[in-house]
Amino acid sequence: MPIRRFGGHRSLVPYSQTSKLSYGYTKMNISRSDYRVFSANSSTACTELAKRITERLGVELGRSVVYQESNTETRVEVKESVRGQDIFIIQTIPRDVNTAVMELLVMAYALKTSCAKNIIGVIPYFPYSKQCKMRKRGSIVCKLLASMLAKAGLTHIITMDLHQKEIQGFFNFPIDNLRASPFLIQYIQEEIPDYRNAVIVAKSPSAAKRAQAYAERLRLGLAVMHGEAQHSESDMADGRHSPPLSRTTAGHTGLELPLMMPKEKPPITVVGDVGGRIAIIVDDIIDDVDDFVAAAESLKERGAYKIYIMATHGLLSAEAPRLIDESAIDEVVVTNTVPHEVQKLQCPKIKTVDVSLILAEAIRRIHNGESMSYLFRNITVDD
Repeated sequence: MPIRRFGGHRSLVPYSQTSKLSYGYTKMNISRSDYRVFSANSSTACTELAKRITERLGVELGRSVVYQESNTETRVEVKESVRGQDIFIIQTIPRDVNTAVMELLVMAYALKTSCAKNIIGVIPYFPYSKQCKMRKRGSIVCKLLASMLAKAGLTHIITMDLHQKEIQGFFNFPIDNLRASPFLIQYIQEEIPDYRNAVIVAKSPSAAKRAQAYAERLRLGLAVMHGEAQHSESDMADGRHSPPLSRTTAGHTGLELPLMMPKEKPPITVVGDVGGRIAIIVDDIIDDVDDFVAAAESLKERGAYKIYIMATHGLLSAEAPRLIDESAIDEVVVTNTVPHEVQKLQCPKIKTVDVSLILAEAIRRIHNGESMSYLFRNITVDD
């Protein structure tokens, strides 16, 4: 049987026509433009950030359908080919956190089984980030979610202002923790009259590092509040103080351990001068606002004549809009990492800062294989 040899030959089709042939196939394109951006939200209000990001990137939002069936199961249908492409899933977290998590997991797995090359989750507010430490007989739910996302097929995550930076250690793939502080600092400089007469306030000693970073960048003073109510649950009913089981052997009386004294909350105090100043409280999350309202009242009593709250993630749950409207707080400024249009209608004091620019730039740089260090300029380990 003769051996057939294939050598070089001259194409019969002009070069200008090779990109698209008459029978509908297109020439393989291996350029860096092979990527798609999808939204994993079934709620229309939650897709606003995805639309802003795609407009900045100059691409169309990927065609997909995400919905809940009559028995509340999540179903995802991807309406275009994703084979061999970089896929970015934008998922903003509404009040129904668990549904949003399932939407993200199901879409990631659908893209994985559709042979996507890389699946990058753009999750501006990472859910369950407050449950990142072991408490009593609970669990570290944030670590569980990280494992679920990896199993579903995600290969990279872009997020913003994690509640604890150590959460990045829960993942076995890259995670970029962007910062919203440049946008909030710009808002302070442009929208707060006489901001030079302001003082940055940490609502608790644990928030002092964040407040210090704002104060040093704005060249302002710093005040720290101490004595507010803690969020941790009482240790009195979890069994730690119950007597041990009677399993000691004869003649052994057990160990005499030193008794841990219970905590006693001191009265609220403010370390720093806020009299006749604008007080700007900074934090990463504003959810239940009782502590913020109490802090604002305390600052008013000490002479602060205007009070602003700056936070990255405006969850604003329950009665937060009403409590803010009735409080001494003058303005609450949050980013659009979490949809809060309904809360803004209920309270005119709530303002929004758009962070789609940095998210779009992160997507562009990751897809093109460019360095991400540009997005972390002048950001130290403690920020």
